[in-house]
Amino acid sequence: MNTAQQHLVTSQDEITELYGAPDEAVKVKAIPQLDEHCRAFIALSPFVTVATVGEDGTCDASPRGGVPGFCDVVGPGTLVLPDEPGNRRLDTVRNIAATGQIGLLFIIPGMRETLRVNGQATISRDPELLERYRNGRKPPIAAIVVETDEAYLHCAKAFIRSKLWEPSTWPERDGLASPARIWRDHIAIADMSVEDIQAYVDDDYANNLRWGDR
Repeated sequence: MNTAQQHLVTSQDEITELYGAPDEAVKVKAIPQLDEHCRAFIALSPFVTVATVGEDGTCDASPRGGVPGFCDVVGPGTLVLPDEPGNRRLDTVRNIAATGQIGLLFIIPGMRETLRVNGQATISRDPELLERYRNGRKPPIAAIVVETDEAYLHCAKAFIRSKLWEPSTWPERDGLASPARIWRDHIAIADMSVEDIQAYVDDDYANNLRWGDR
C-alpha cells in the first residue's frame, strides 16, 4: 500500500471522527416543503445550479439562469424549471429520465447565503404546463418538475471565504485564454480559427437566448 492509500478516509465513522458531528440545529434545519421563505428566495433568484446523477453513477452539475423567479414554485412541495435551449448534450434531462434524483442550489446576487433544494424530478411536455412559460414566444420544449424532499438555507462560509461579491478581490484574467480559444483547443477543430468560433458563439448568444430579452 502506498502512502496516499494509507491516508484515505473510507468509512462513515472516520468522517465523523475527522470532521466532528454537526450541531443539532444544522441537522434539523432541513424542511420537507417550500415554505414562504423558500418561495421568496426562489422568486428573487436568477441563477441555479442543477445537479443530477445518471443510472451508471455519472454525476453532472449544470448552470441555469433567467430573470428572477424563472424557476416557478407551483405548490408547497413542487417547483417547475422550464428547460431552455442549450447545447443539446442533454446531460441533465437524460439523468433525470434515468434516476429522477436532483439537487438545486439557488443564488441571489449579493447575498452570501444560498438555498439548497433536493428532491425527485420528472420531465414534462404537458402542453398546458408549457403554455404557462410561453411569454410571447414559443413555449419551452419541456419542463423539469421537482417534488421536494428537503430544502434548507446554506450558511455563507463559502461565499465569505471566496469574497465572491467583492469586485476588488476578483482575479485578473490576463493568463486565461478566451473561451473561443479554449473551445478550439478542446475540440481540436483544425479548420476553424478562434475568430470563426467566436463569431459562431456570438451569433448563438444573440439569437438563441429565449429568455434573454424578456
